[in-house]
Amino acid sequence: MAHDPERQEPAADDPDADPQGEPGPGRAGLDRAGLDRRHFLGAAAAGAASVAAVTVAACDSGSGGSQPRTGATRTGPAVAESAHPGTADWRIASQGPQEAVEGYADKVSVLPGEEFTLYVSTTAPGFRVSAFRVGWYGGAQARLVWQSDRVAGRTQQRPKLAVDTRTITADWEPSLQVRADGWPEGAYLLRLEAENGNQRYVPLVVRSVSAVGRTLLMHAPATWQAYNTWGGYSLYEGRDGTYTHRALAVSFDRPYDSNGAEKFMVYERALVVLAERLGIPLAYTTGVDVHLAHSVLRGATAAIALGHDEYWTPEQRRYVAQARDTGTNLAFLGANTCYRRVRLEMAPTGAVRTVVCYKTDYPVDPYLIDHPTMATTDFRHRPGADPESSLTGVIYEGYPTDAPYVVEQPDHWVFEGTGVRRGDSFDHLVGVEYDRVTPDFPTPKPIEIVAHSPLVCNGRHSHADSAYYTVPSGAGVFASGTMRWVEGLMAGTHDDGRDHGMDARTRAFVTRTTENVLRAFAQGPAVKHRPAPTDNVGTVYA
Repeated sequence: MAHDPERQEPAADDPDADPQGEPGPGRAGLDRAGLDRRHFLGAAAAGAASVAAVTVAACDSGSGGSQPRTGATRTGPAVAESAHPGTADWRIASQGPQEAVEGYADKVSVLPGEEFTLYVSTTAPGFRVSAFRVGWYGGAQARLVWQSDRVAGRTQQRPKLAVDTRTITADWEPSLQVRADGWPEGAYLLRLEAENGNQRYVPLVVRSVSAVGRTLLMHAPATWQAYNTWGGYSLYEGRDGTYTHRALAVSFDRPYDSNGAEKFMVYERALVVLAERLGIPLAYTTGVDVHLAHSVLRGATAAIALGHDEYWTPEQRRYVAQARDTGTNLAFLGANTCYRRVRLEMAPTGAVRTVVCYKTDYPVDPYLIDHPTMATTDFRHRPGADPESSLTGVIYEGYPTDAPYVVEQPDHWVFEGTGVRRGDSFDHLVGVEYDRVTPDFPTPKPIEIVAHSPLVCNGRHSHADSAYYTVPSGAGVFASGTMRWVEGLMAGTHDDGRDHGMDARTRAFVTRTTENVLRAFAQGPAVKHRPAPTDNVGTVYA
């Protein structure tokens, strides 16, 4: 889909599905922290009050090295940064019409101190830019790091269309250059503030050079861009709203639609805030940067894929798998992760500026003439079929669904301190896309299903699974199996949008479970300090 966050593509489990044309793929728990179940569930609102409130939205689809890892301690740049006072006024107060103010940067990420260019169009006579770093900050959730002087405003030219791939580029004149001097590593929202009172975001990551001994957060700009309908085209639809006339490649040289950072706000921000609140050593990067320089994964205690991280290159996937196999824990806190195989193309400047994904039209991609196995379609499809389950442990199955999340293994360490019992459920936490353990696809063994949630998707009865497995390096891998996991961190808060009916009890449960995963994975290879998985797939699916 594209324009609606609750995507209107058919399910991936329907072999005849055509997202406007696109086919799919064929005990009682003890509270070890001292809270009994009643007190945990009754104290849900208080227990989760420390977690970020972010928006909602939904989804898409149809269908390192060996350096030593150190234990998690409350030290490092992120902890020192969180000691600074936060900023209450960081949200957008008035978005206004699209043309009121909008912009983009010439890079998806920069190093601290590196220069980047902003391109801004506005109907106002002038504007300013404020750079907010997202974090805990005592609950404020952001800090003002930098603010520009007044910049003269102007309305930039209409976007250009490359007819062969239906790629939209803004091709605007530069508005200002910014040097990230004194900007700590982290996730940033650059807020464009027009003199007409309207505002929009431009997202930017100030990336880490090294993640040694730290938990690495991998932001997903390739997926943000895939859904971006600015200029009338995304990887899901064309200006006429049809899949047939969708873009085959999308450019970072254009603003994002909506508020300018919707996918980050919905699927990533709350996890950043929570991770910084915990005080574990953190590092920051993007999937694009992992593709370009896998060295950032070297020595990381963990790498975290956030709520909607669908579009990966084969290089990114290979490097993340190599990191796992040398001891880096992995967490996939969403669903539909690593589903699409893409190609990234660089501009003459050397920066990655284009995401290529032909999907079902891959045979007409001229790149295939010299690269016959590099079809930009789903990873599970030929040529070069390589289902994502060999990495994530789960496989994307369908869209849309809305179902309760049901606990299967309450004694598992990921649920420690939640007080849950087998069969306890959390309404609406499974959706709008989901994954499950499916042994017909390549699946690591042993793998333990810790939540097994019945659902109905397009009339078909199935399940969503949260699962955990380990590998010989000692690394642990956790997959939530639902796209609403990060959204669950702000359930019931009504901050920044819809919550799908999830409540404070769900927020407390997701918060504690996520804390358990992050804290455990920050200590190094999980098998050294957490129980190994017990394969229960045959029992669960008997």
